[in-house]
Amino acid sequence: MYEHYYVNDNQTFNPGLHHEVHTKEHATILGIVSKTYVGYFSNEFEAVNSAKNIYQDADGCAICCHKAHRG
Repeated sequence: MYEHYYVNDNQTFNPGLHHEVHTKEHATILGIVSKTYVGYFSNEFEAVNSAKNIYQDADGCAICCHKAHRG
């Protein structure tokens, strides 16, 4: 299932001090205001790989992108 993905621009609000990738729905639930649109992808691995072009330390959210979460 395709989803819209965003990367959090503020790494200090993430547990691992990296830029977390979230689905649009989860970013909205969390109230993330400072975020960059990553794109519309079929899976979280593609989204995280694309987000690494924006922030090299991008990682999947442990909740909404748990398969691509590295910690």
